[in-house]
Amino acid sequence: MPTELEELVGFLGSPRPEIRQLALEHAVGYSAGSQSSVFLEPALKPIRDLKVIVNDIPPRAKHALTILVNLSDKSAVLESLISDALFHPLLISKIVSQSYTNADQASMLLANMTKSDSFSKKLIDLPALEGAEGGAASVLDQLMDCFVKGTNPEANYDFLAYVFADVSRLPAGRDYFTKKRDYDGVIPICKLTVFTEHKSLIRRKGVASTIKNCCFDVSSHPTFLNPEEVNLLPYILLPLMGSEEYDDEDMDGMLDDLQLLPPDKARDTDTHILTTHLESLLLLTSTRAGREYMRKVQVYPIIRETHLHTEDDEVAEACDRLVQVLMAERDDAGDVGPDGEVVEKEEEEEDEDEGAMVEIL
Repeated sequence: MPTELEELVGFLGSPRPEIRQLALEHAVGYSAGSQSSVFLEPALKPIRDLKVIVNDIPPRAKHALTILVNLSDKSAVLESLISDALFHPLLISKIVSQSYTNADQASMLLANMTKSDSFSKKLIDLPALEGAEGGAASVLDQLMDCFVKGTNPEANYDFLAYVFADVSRLPAGRDYFTKKRDYDGVIPICKLTVFTEHKSLIRRKGVASTIKNCCFDVSSHPTFLNPEEVNLLPYILLPLMGSEEYDDEDMDGMLDDLQLLPPDKARDTDTHILTTHLESLLLLTSTRAGREYMRKVQVYPIIRETHLHTEDDEVAEACDRLVQVLMAERDDAGDVGPDGEVVEKEEEEEDEDEGAMVEIL
């Protein structure tokens, strides 16, 4: 005989809305615990029911999305989500809606789905949904507009930063972020850089990882470093800086955006973000032109101060690796990789960052 919990989960497919409502309210608490496997039987039927409920009224849909977010770390559930071609446009339509109250929960679920490379590839290729605002050509354009413009007052869209981090792990994703878009004439990574010091930790983490992944595209480095184009350096360096004062020698040549910072300027407190930005800088030293420019604009003194003010071993190690490249006595190797070895290929494909799997407790 089925247990009481199995019977409860079975009511998720009830045709009676009041029964579905009660089942959802009681079942949601089991989705993140040791009994979460109850949602997998029989043959993932509860998952299929939950996907249908996502299109129910917002209060019921919120519970359904919460359960799916919590269960999407299970391979069977994730596969059910990413293989359902009808569910993808439904979920994305909820995210890009300008009034949907559960857009953030839907964004969390999308962020977990993009842990799958196969789904990320699908997302990159998806054309904009019908009726897209502003001439957006792709779903990524629509998601970027939501993230940057905050088109829905009911949502903050922070978890889309994890979507971008996952998508940018793939060459096609990096191509999206590093090439100018026809619909607005802007390179998408330029829209993300302003969020490296945002108040949201989730947004800062996802953006930092996206920037790092894009830095694996060595061919884009001249555009990244050009002050008239992406101008990436100030946005990477500012989170690494505190309120330290620099002497005239260190300030000579330093980027204008990094000078005369307020006395209450604080470096990012998250060590993962600091390490990620340092790794991005290391990737930008992959060409001689990149190394020479970073020396010219006095990146070394900033890294020196970051090293002096950290107690985290990973941050300190990342500083050491970067300093070894920037302060090398000889630099006649041409293009080198982050480990100091001569680069054989145009683009390195390892150690990319991804957004964290989301769970709602």
